[in-house]
Amino acid sequence: MDKKTYIIAGASSGIGSELAKILTDLGNNIVALSRSAGNLNGLQNCRFIQYDFTSGDALPEVTGPVNGIIYCPGSINLKPFQRFTEQDFAADFQLNVLGAVRLIKGYLPNLKQAENPGIVLFSSVAVGTGMSFHSSIAASKAAVEGLTRSLAAELAPIIRVNCIAPSLTDTPLAGQLLNSEAKREANADKHPLKQIGQPEDIAAMAAYLLSDQAKWITGQVIGINGGMGTLMRN
Repeated sequence: MDKKTYIIAGASSGIGSELAKILTDLGNNIVALSRSAGNLNGLQNCRFIQYDFTSGDALPEVTGPVNGIIYCPGSINLKPFQRFTEQDFAADFQLNVLGAVRLIKGYLPNLKQAENPGIVLFSSVAVGTGMSFHSSIAASKAAVEGLTRSLAAELAPIIRVNCIAPSLTDTPLAGQLLNSEAKREANADKHPLKQIGQPEDIAAMAAYLLSDQAKWITGQVIGINGGMGTLMRN
């Protein structure tokens, strides 16, 4: 198998670091853009570059073909709508949407040099399922889903673009929602499968969407959600 190169934004923890492990275990090269190295220390074939997607700084230069780019940074800001400010909505949009736009625009020339390149973005189960207190994150992630479909149409047939919409996943980002056994049990019970998602569950799908096995998949928003929002709970 030819060694491939992938750029992962937000690769230092959670889903991003699990995906980096999967892809490097397959013999690929990773360029990891994150604010800190985190879980990447000691990972073979991984080049860490410190970068903050809220900074507005120019992206680091990457030369040569890139087989896939993945944008993992996100936010979970939950509170009643009346307590959200316009600045809250703008900050979530900046991180979730404009950060992804910056990544794609920056490395689109590299993708066009590769064979069967792919882009993977991340949405949320809250976009397709109305949830109280999720107005800001649902609004910005809905924009990510729209961006996915629009770019999939525009960049075909050269570049595939897909999106994963997880439910609550056991990552540092969700720490405040899972910081007690009672919260973990309550959140697990909301899902038909009675489990909290694990980073490796989501990362495995991302790796598949980037692989040649998914060469006929584009423009999709794929729910990995333990059945939430699509199944009746018993």
